[in-house]
Amino acid sequence: MILSFCFLLATAGISAPVQPDASKVLVECKNLLPSTVEVSGRIIVRTRRGIVKSEHKYVIKRMDSKIESLRLDGRLLPEPRDFSKPILDESALTWSDLTLEYLDWDKVRFSTEKEDESVHAQKGKVIVAEKGSRSVKLWVDRKTNALLQAEEKNGGKVRRLWGTRLKKFNGKYSVSVMEVENLGSGLRTKITVEEINE
Repeated sequence: MILSFCFLLATAGISAPVQPDASKVLVECKNLLPSTVEVSGRIIVRTRRGIVKSEHKYVIKRMDSKIESLRLDGRLLPEPRDFSKPILDESALTWSDLTLEYLDWDKVRFSTEKEDESVHAQKGKVIVAEKGSRSVKLWVDRKTNALLQAEEKNGGKVRRLWGTRLKKFNGKYSVSVMEVENLGSGLRTKITVEEINE
């Protein structure tokens, strides 16, 4: 489990073979994430016009592919039973977004609606991951198997997560800005990555 701020951790020049099995693609996607890391930055909740509603500092520690701790404004947050619940009242950001837990789900398949689709000009394979009543649609880069975008429907709402900017940390490229939004809500959450320490 880790910040999805590290999702798009495709290092420059990585080339992964095309996999016929959706579960193998997600394993490759997960393998791009460091197993032990500390990530810190800011979570900014704002309107679509850019007016800031709230801003928070976070630090996430991950050990052996599991989240060890999440601190928000210095306060340690307990791990919830339901990872689909928002971590802030005014934001769509959830523990699922921060941990990418759906990369570990057993029930995965390629989408029957769209096999391929471009996200921000990147050609991606579309995979559906399911667990219980939850279903998450994932767009995975065809060349690197890096996660480009995730989308989940919950109670008639659609929450979308995507990376918008890359930056080099410790010699590797990683997403440095991510966006999360309940579509149509008028609010968007921006997550910045300021430091990654492995």
